Amino acid sequence: MGWKIPLFKIYHDERDSRNVTEVIRSGVNWATGPNVQEFERMLSDYTGMKYSVVFNSGTSALHAALVACGIGEGDEVIVPSFTFIATANAPLFVGATPVFADIEVKHYGLDPGDVERKVTSKTKAIMPVHYGGSPCLITELPIIAERHNLMLIEDAAESLGASVDGKKVGSFGCANMFSFCAPKVITTGEGGAVATNSRDIYEKLKLVRSHGRVETQDYFSTSEYLEHVTLGFNFRMSNITAALGIAQLGKIDKIIQMRRENAAYMTQKLAPIEQITLPAPADNFFHLYQMYTIRVKGPKQQRDALMKHLGSNGIGTKVYFEPVHLTQFYREKFGYKGGVLPVTETLSQQVLTLPMYPTLTEDEMDYIAEVIRDFFS
Repeated sequence: MGWKIPLFKIYHDERDSRNVTEVIRSGVNWATGPNVQEFERMLSDYTGMKYSVVFNSGTSALHAALVACGIGEGDEVIVPSFTFIATANAPLFVGATPVFADIEVKHYGLDPGDVERKVTSKTKAIMPVHYGGSPCLITELPIIAERHNLMLIEDAAESLGASVDGKKVGSFGCANMFSFCAPKVITTGEGGAVATNSRDIYEKLKLVRSHGRVETQDYFSTSEYLEHVTLGFNFRMSNITAALGIAQLGKIDKIIQMRRENAAYMTQKLAPIEQITLPAPADNFFHLYQMYTIRVKGPKQQRDALMKHLGSNGIGTKVYFEPVHLTQFYREKFGYKGGVLPVTETLSQQVLTLPMYPTLTEDEMDYIAEVIRDFFS
């Protein structure tokens, strides 16, 4: 469908095109190359972490993080159900079991109280999600992890640049994932990364990423044999993709500022509409609005009707997220039924993500607000 106002638009400039073109015209190093190392260095500088390893997707990065952290058969990983399904699937990739905990209503992240209740003798890690550009209650979760001797692995796929009291998300856990797929704050089309302060995890991530191969040199540029020392995957990010990542990360502060200014304007326009609840991050939370999600007061049918009304007026919207534990796969595999995560299940029937991107204009936001007002009037 051709949207009058799509859910998202990618922000790009001449440097994105120039960086990619330079790699292509070089005729070499398309698969691996110096841009990969430079992108990783920039990510470490930005997040304040010692090491970063980039991957071909956020899902691959999360999979690799669990392998590098030694999570496997018989282990349990506490995750939210209010997330993209990759968060819950990643433990299954390594033979572990995802255990769903409920979320809190302000930031839509894991509820520390319910996390505490879900810890068992099999629990190996807590994997919180920072929803839509907002930090979760990430200062409380490390306390629980330390008390129970658990690992904390952040799924910060949507929130590169968000922070609490100036400390960036993705710097609280032992291995923390970011995603660069199309709608994210910065994007390489597809891509992901893991940031860590652990040298051991860093070295294992590199092995997992490239067939378990010890890459003391560029595999595609050397005639020497490079030994394979463990099982690994082909999770590499290409040098072309990393070139785009360098250009995107170079303007992340500008992108975030544009998003925040637009979110403030959207909130101002929507505030008089009593039938919806708007994002309201805590004062010490730096929210970058990778998504602008409202809640519609009333039954699910009301939210769905608003979604249909916006769509009929050319405005793209989406429900982020439907509960993972109620998908067909999880119902059939684990026997989940409704009622086990009351906050998650209630909020998932109310949330609706509106268009939000750096180049969204005031006229477009005025139109979105007008269409929503018309619906409720």
